Amino acid sequence: MAEGIMKRFFGTHTYVQSVGVVNDLEIDGFAISVCAEIGVELARHRARSFEEMEQMGEALSGFDVIVTLSPASQRRALELTRYYHLTVEYWPVMDPTGIGESREQKLNAYRQTRDQIVKNVLQKWGPE
Repeated sequence: MAEGIMKRFFGTHTYVQSVGVVNDLEIDGFAISVCAEIGVELARHRARSFEEMEQMGEALSGFDVIVTLSPASQRRALELTRYYHLTVEYWPVMDPTGIGESREQKLNAYRQTRDQIVKNVLQKWGPE
């Protein structure tokens, strides 16, 4: 969600890549739905790991800031960047997976997470 939200607000004015601790997850349908509500298209997005990103030629040293959204990604980012001069920030956002029983409850949990990410993005880099 974070990469799509950044691209929605800042387009080509900033370079952003989404990376996870693991890359074997499909993009969640609930994330796709709630991001579509605010004009963010995620249906073609694919999750990738830090290692896969570097294999594709995206060196971590080329980034200014890494924003992590989970404790696991925070630990991994700090481990991988300990020799680089870049900022690693942790934004604790709610993990919506597994919250709620009905479709609407699940969507509401994902909306809360989406809105937390939007708020953090706009606080950090300003309005669109």
